Amino acid sequence: MKKIMILPGDGIGPEIVNETVKILDFISRGHDISYEFDDVGGIAIDKYGIPLKDETLEKCKNSNAVLLGAVGGPKWDTTVPGKPRPEDALLKLRKHLGLFANLRPVKIYKSLMSSSTLKEEVLNGVDILVIRELTGGIYFGERKRQSDEKGEYAYDTEKYYKYEIERIARLGFKTAGIRSKKLTSVDKANILESSRLWRETVNMVHKDYKDIELNHMYVDNASMQLIRNPGQFDVILTSNMFGDILSDETAMISGSIGLLPSASLREDSFGMYEPIHGSAPDIQGQGKANPVAQILSLAMLLRYSFALTYQADIIEKAVNAVLEKGFRTADIYNNGGKKKLVSTSEMGNLILNEIKIFM
Repeated sequence: MKKIMILPGDGIGPEIVNETVKILDFISRGHDISYEFDDVGGIAIDKYGIPLKDETLEKCKNSNAVLLGAVGGPKWDTTVPGKPRPEDALLKLRKHLGLFANLRPVKIYKSLMSSSTLKEEVLNGVDILVIRELTGGIYFGERKRQSDEKGEYAYDTEKYYKYEIERIARLGFKTAGIRSKKLTSVDKANILESSRLWRETVNMVHKDYKDIELNHMYVDNASMQLIRNPGQFDVILTSNMFGDILSDETAMISGSIGLLPSASLREDSFGMYEPIHGSAPDIQGQGKANPVAQILSLAMLLRYSFALTYQADIIEKAVNAVLEKGFRTADIYNNGGKKKLVSTSEMGNLILNEIKIFM
């Protein structure tokens, strides 16, 4: 029996998870797959005073995969040191589940090119996978706020062990090997010592993958090149903070952050899967949320954790079919042509109907 721990979270999380569970219920027929729900993020703070209970973490550890909605919102925003924040749950999950690699695919749908702010000739053929190191770097480094004779100050530490870089680099090269055999490593080696170690280690690992074309690029240049000519990239390998920023940039190339899934993986088949967008509390409960990224996150779960490639392909094919037919949620609706505005639940039902046809 394969077990999925489902954490809907905050804001639109429960709405888009609900649509995804409809699809999970159908597509998992004939397979020994079970799931259960629990609270995480702001809703857990409200109920228990902490964003992630130890019991919830244990349930995640005892599952084969985690499907996450979204966490956070203005209700829980705070700058008070030590006060729990919903996002603390994500860091704890990544650390204690050993999720060192975050994969964020960005594929341009032909039917949605007009939704992007970039010209269609720039978007043609764009298919990028950002691989972000997830458990090291500045997000997990020492941080402190204190004072001296000049006044109050704060610092955050960017720290990487060589083994952390080597581990993510090997995944990057292996992944590039089953795509177009091209990898771009992004760093800031002209300034940061941590980036110099990053580049040295990536070059060292490259010796074991000589069939892969390796390019290095500074992060500021990479951010410009993604807008100027995104088609030059295939696999982008980078650190935690740089990956956080660049993957959101690549998301907007697609036209909407509501379209893109992600997978956070460790060395075995276990993974945590979630859309890269936030909890969007401003549209919570209005039926405007786009469930596509959450549904595609389920496809990644089936592909990477359960090796159900056929089912994952069917979900992705169904999403494309619905978009080709002109159905749009509010975030990708431009009020032109023959496009049809649909709600969150309607989009979920349309995708489910296409899945039933294909299967």
